[in-house]
Amino acid sequence: MSEFTLIEAANGGKPKVAGLAYGGGKMNLPGWKFPVVVDLAGMEIPDTVPLLTNHENKTDSRVGMISASVKNNALEITGEIVSDSKDAHDIVAQSKAGADWQLSIGADVRECELVKGSREVNGQTIDGPFYHIQKSVLREVSVVAVGADASTKMRVTAQFNLINNKGEVMTDENKNLKATGAENAELEKDERKAQPEEVKAKAEVDLAATAKDAAVAAVKAERERVSEIQAICAGEFPEIEKQAVSAGWSPEVVTKKVLETLRAERPAASVNIAIHSKPEGGEMRKTLEAAMSLRVGVSADALEKSYGAQTVEAGMREMDMPLKQLMVECMKLDGIPYSRGFDNETIRAAFSSVSLPGILSNVANKKLLQSYEAQPVIATKLCSTGDLNDFKETERFRLTDVGDLLPVAADGEIKDGGLLEEAATNRLETYGKKFCLTRKMIINDDLNAFMKVPVAMGNRAARLIDQLFFSRLLQNPAQNDGKALFHNSHRNILTGASSALSADSLKKAVQLYLDQVDADGQPISVEPRYLLVPTALKHLAIELTRGATLVMSGGTENTVRPAINVLADENLQVVSSPYLGNAAYDGSSQTAWYLFGDPRTVDTFELGFLKGKRTPTIERGETDFNTLGMWFRVYFDIGVREQDFRGMVKANGAA
Repeated sequence: MSEFTLIEAANGGKPKVAGLAYGGGKMNLPGWKFPVVVDLAGMEIPDTVPLLTNHENKTDSRVGMISASVKNNALEITGEIVSDSKDAHDIVAQSKAGADWQLSIGADVRECELVKGSREVNGQTIDGPFYHIQKSVLREVSVVAVGADASTKMRVTAQFNLINNKGEVMTDENKNLKATGAENAELEKDERKAQPEEVKAKAEVDLAATAKDAAVAAVKAERERVSEIQAICAGEFPEIEKQAVSAGWSPEVVTKKVLETLRAERPAASVNIAIHSKPEGGEMRKTLEAAMSLRVGVSADALEKSYGAQTVEAGMREMDMPLKQLMVECMKLDGIPYSRGFDNETIRAAFSSVSLPGILSNVANKKLLQSYEAQPVIATKLCSTGDLNDFKETERFRLTDVGDLLPVAADGEIKDGGLLEEAATNRLETYGKKFCLTRKMIINDDLNAFMKVPVAMGNRAARLIDQLFFSRLLQNPAQNDGKALFHNSHRNILTGASSALSADSLKKAVQLYLDQVDADGQPISVEPRYLLVPTALKHLAIELTRGATLVMSGGTENTVRPAINVLADENLQVVSSPYLGNAAYDGSSQTAWYLFGDPRTVDTFELGFLKGKRTPTIERGETDFNTLGMWFRVYFDIGVREQDFRGMVKANGAA
């Protein structure tokens, strides 16, 4: 175990420090799912590094300045305690009294990878899973009571002076202690008590070499101690093993604890090694977006597709960030001054930033999309989709071949065929609404209340598709030929009492569908795929299409019927919708039902979208002077029109 040594200089000089800050192995850190290993080969080390207490970023927490270097795959430090603060005096006083101290590093993470297997880092083969911090910047080293790396430790030695070759006593200012000098030195008791006259007799001793040898011996002894503890616990007493390693227990103490079967849970030691990962600029915006998205319930798997695993991991550590802090972080990103207090001016300043509206809009969009996709939509099963370039009435042309293939004459001449052009139309409309993130929501940190609005908007947008489709379907609109969509001339409608849903009427409707012809009078050769019914007919439709047999009753007809349900062989998928029987829609009926073909093989209705945008959009709106808050708007561009009457059959279901 490499030791941290505090050397109090003579003649009122500043105490010198030296030791091992990080041994290169695993660390268990708060907020990280798996252990962390910092790759020292990728660590950027400044010329000088502050020495803090307990990683506290306060003025009076800096007790000294040090320099750091990587030696033997470990991070070693040298420096001095320069502060006269109470913390600095406590470190020196407790060290003199024999208390053990440890070192702890604080770093900014620049690159991180989750390793699931094994990997060699810092000269050690480390088994996964663990986070491999490939690039980092050392920001500070702290003196702590208990560190996350058990290989760091410190204790104090008594004050001593060095003597130069002329026999003069060297003061703290002229002896120029190097990192390889007093580093990890373990001085014998007689050396600690030696007076200048006694030290003079030993002036020829190579103190640096002695200190280095002592450090190597200390590392070896610590590794042997840890190995003995692991052998005693044998993997059966993990809590005892963990505490024994971190607290510096001797093998004898560990043996006693194991023999007494001390299994009681112990509070985990405070982990003081701080690995600070603060993305900057665009990466920080993505991290904040991921954090807020996680907070409102967007799944991590969905976010990883947009941001990547590392950004989502960083977002998990920030997902508890309150809205006030989010505003401050956005102001920092955009270089907007902010005060420590949080008032109306701060809110207005945050609203004026670029980052905050962008982050909230993106989070709201993700929540809206999640809600939109979760809402079941019937129209998307029955209709094809298309892209429109603008909001003008758009014609959809369909070429229908006319004439059969004819025998080729002996002279090899192939007769001309013909193409008939049929047109259908579609037109986009815009549907929208606005909502506000209010000052009250911000102060109450009520992000969930704000997100309820885009969730509701997502549901509404999905339902809008069905509302537009069924409204158009039930209207039975006139076509280019002047006849209604469902008309006897189109050979796609059953009427009268016999059209009520039954085995016989369904067979007739299927036959009507199969007998449909194109403009040339030839069969279109397309089979029905969906049986669309109101909710009142749902269970009857399922009975007719899924049962293996049909039981016939009533009447005096002496007819033998096979014990088989031929309708089940049609593979019709029953689709039920409450819109068909809803009295709020013109043309609604509790008895009418429909057959639809697969929109991938035959035209039915088209859902048109603006340039491929098939989902609603949320944008930040203009700030209203009368409202202290941030406005957002949601809008959806969509159009629904029928394309070809041949892909559908309707049965009125009543006289």
